[in-house]
Amino acid sequence: MNKDILKKESVSGIVRSEGAGEISDEEMELINGYTRRTLEKDEVYVFSVILCDNDVDRDGERFTTEALFELEKLFVGKTGIFDHEPSAKNQTARIFACGVEAVPGQTTAAGDDYYRLRARAYMPISDKTEELMLALDSGIVKEVSVGCAVDGVRCSVCGEGIGECAHRKGEVYGGKLCCGELVNPRDAYEWSFVAVPAQTRAGVTKSFAKEGKEMKTEEILKGIEQGEGVALGKKDCERLCEYISNLKESAKDGVYYRESLVGEVLRLSAVVQPDISRDTMESAARSMTVAQLNEFKTAFEKKRSRVIPVAPQLYNSKAKDRNRTDLNGQFTI
Repeated sequence: MNKDILKKESVSGIVRSEGAGEISDEEMELINGYTRRTLEKDEVYVFSVILCDNDVDRDGERFTTEALFELEKLFVGKTGIFDHEPSAKNQTARIFACGVEAVPGQTTAAGDDYYRLRARAYMPISDKTEELMLALDSGIVKEVSVGCAVDGVRCSVCGEGIGECAHRKGEVYGGKLCCGELVNPRDAYEWSFVAVPAQTRAGVTKSFAKEGKEMKTEEILKGIEQGEGVALGKKDCERLCEYISNLKESAKDGVYYRESLVGEVLRLSAVVQPDISRDTMESAARSMTVAQLNEFKTAFEKKRSRVIPVAPQLYNSKAKDRNRTDLNGQFTI
């Protein structure tokens, strides 16, 4: 699967099969815009598919109606595959027309009028495609999901980036359901036949790409931490690699500092806690955090100063009468 795509389990666009006899001359003209030779109506199998909609999915996200109209242009010409596996041998059908349609009488979970993105796709009639055509006609294969990139996800309540405000997906504020709104689609990758739908009417595979502008390292990391797909540009990759390189260098310094602390604690322990074996103390020290090692080091240093008082090199501890003429005499050469 394309690493720029975050695959989600909420997938269930719907295939609608329609016979070859229902193909119009206008549709054949559109289809032949993608073929190397002019095909006839009896050579192609055509069907309709609902790719996605503006309803809230199980991740608490949805496309805005405006986004659907952008996707309507982006998905024309895109190939259909299986399970989001981007292989040339996995290509099965191609979209030749796409449009947004309103469904009278239906509303979304947020209470808005329901809109969906409906596409028309074709594939050649052959021995190779006969099995898939039968599966489509019998309703065995009917669920699809789509892969696309959008600029970001905004809060439906306040318009800020989702996760950057106080509102939480699935909660209701002032009678308005909070969800993540997928805005400004930038690319449509593919659409796939999938096996197990997890959503009633629409589901998508999404990635959030800041196309045309560089992403901050914090934005990249936040997207990864939140389980979101992140499409990176060349400069974004360079910045992230530099950040990782700096982390590696800092980690090396951290390892060196920790080892020096462990060595100090073991050395001091041998002086102030001689009854504790080195193996036991080392085992305990290596399980400590850096803060704990520092705490032990400070405590051991204080205890050592009481056990072995620190004195100047030229100090005569036996000299108590400073009028004696032999003061510090032991240092006389």
